[in-house]
Parts: sequence; C-alpha cells; structure tokens
Amino acid sequence: MSEGSIKLFAGNSNPSLAKKIADYLQMPLGEARVVRFSDGEISVNINESVRGSDTYIVQSISPPVNENLMEMLVMIDALKRASAAEITAVVAYYGYARQDRKAAPREPITAKLVADLLEAAGITRMISLDLHAAQIQGFFNVPFDHLYATPIFIEDIRKRFCAAEDQASDVVVVSPDAGGVERARAYAKRLHAGLAIIDKRRPAPGIAQVMNIIGDVEGKRAIIIDDMIDTAGTLTQAAEAIKARGAAGVWAYATHAVFSGPAVERIEKSALEEVVVSDSIPLQDGALSSQKVRQLSCAPLVGEAIRRVHTGTSISSLFL
Repeated sequence: MSEGSIKLFAGNSNPSLAKKIADYLQMPLGEARVVRFSDGEISVNINESVRGSDTYIVQSISPPVNENLMEMLVMIDALKRASAAEITAVVAYYGYARQDRKAAPREPITAKLVADLLEAAGITRMISLDLHAAQIQGFFNVPFDHLYATPIFIEDIRKRFCAAEDQASDVVVVSPDAGGVERARAYAKRLHAGLAIIDKRRPAPGIAQVMNIIGDVEGKRAIIIDDMIDTAGTLTQAAEAIKARGAAGVWAYATHAVFSGPAVERIEKSALEEVVVSDSIPLQDGALSSQKVRQLSCAPLVGEAIRRVHTGTSISSLFL
C-alpha cells in the first residue's frame, strides 16, 4: 500500500486507537493541528498536502459527544477544501445511534441528522463498528462499511471458555434484550453454545427491570453479549438475574464502553466476573483501574478494513 496515496488523520476523541491503526498499516499518522480557541471554537490545520489523496479520519462520536462530532465535521471540511480525493470517516463508535427512529410524537431522528451532517461536510465513505441499529447504514447515501467486533470477541471467548476448538458445552450466550437476539444467536452458533434471552421491561426511560429469563442458564457459564454499555444498569441487573437462576458465573462482552455515570461502580459491585470491551472508546481512569474491566483492541480489524477499502479488495471475509 503506497503511503503517498493514503493519509490517516486522528481527531482528539481516540488518539490511541488511531495510533494503533497507523501502526497496523505501517504508516505514520498525518500531520494535523486540532486545537480550540479560548471561546471554545475548534481550529484545524492540515499540515501536509492531501491533494488527490485518499484520506481517513479516525474519530469516535463519544463523550464529549458534541465536541467530538463538531471536531470531525471541521476536519472533514478542511480536507475537502484541501482537495483530498476521498474522505472516509472512520467512526468506531457512532454516537446518537440510539435515536434512530421516532419512538414518540415530536421526537427527532438524530442518528439521521448526524448522517446528514457528515455527508454535507464532505465525506465520501463511512466505516463504523457495531452500530446500535444496523439500519443507520441506510441513512447514508455514500458507501458504508459496517464492521463487527465478533471476530475479536469470539477468539477471546474460545481461548478462555472452550476446552476444544469451537466447543463450549457448558457456556450459554445471553442476549440482554429482545433487540440483541440476532447478535447473541450469531455468537452461540459459532461457539456451539446455548442461547438465553432476557425479557426486559422499561417502566420509565433509562430504567430497566428484568422480568424473566428465557432459556437454561443453571450450572452454566453465562456470557452476556451487547453492543454497548452506558450506565451498566441493564447489564448488572441481567447478571444478578442470571446468577439467581443458578448460573456458575456471568461474564459480559460489549463493543463500546461508554461507561457514563455510575457504570464502573455498578460493575464493581455486581455479580459479573469480568466485562470485556473494545477500545472504540478510550477507557476513563475508573475503568482503567477496575479489576473487572478488560479491553481488547479493534485496531487490527479497522486497520484491515481501511487497507482493503484502499486497495479495492473484499471486506466481507472479515466477518467470517
């Protein structure tokens, strides 16, 4: 892959992931200055030529969400005005993804608004990881490569839970809600493991109450699979319910570690043995020091996707 025809730039949301991706691709990060004026306005200077180059911006729309989103929009505009041939937004975590539909009258569809903003700024392609709602791909009119952390997590689960390759007879994969059944079923199929589902009801927004567990978890090692952990309320309640039903232990794998509010404290006090997350969002100090939180890097997966996009080869084999 020719370094002269591809440029990789990093925003301030996740510089460590951007550096790992650059190391995987064996190329330096592009020279860009992204700072703020005293009044909070974002200033971007691209300090090298990008004329005619395929450019990639690594930026998660993670907390502070609005700051990181605006920063990415300004960087996209800078690259567009510098005559970059292609501008790909590499958004490991797509913020606002939970606002993907009108759940009540007079509500916005903010996930669509974000897509419109990115396209208006000038992106020509999107790469993202484990969208909260897969249909968000349809909000874009540019090519969208939707990656999954499944290969990363499956490899780790096999090393830790499978006595023989692909065999996990005492493992049950658990979906924390009805919406995650397809994801959990894919894990269970590849691991030859059982499947269970949490029947969850929300009496009020942001408040989850576990009502029932569908499936057999007694005496088994239960692995909860989810796309993200925000306040960890749903996750820790699910773990308590699974443990109460006789599970030998409860673990969790989730792609995006938002970890807002009391999330880390709840995990520390919960029945969970361990929570494994990707580095799509950098961990805060509390999570970094937690003995129950472990991080795996998605950089090789994202880096390989960038390589294949640039060379025009298939990405579908990354999902096998």
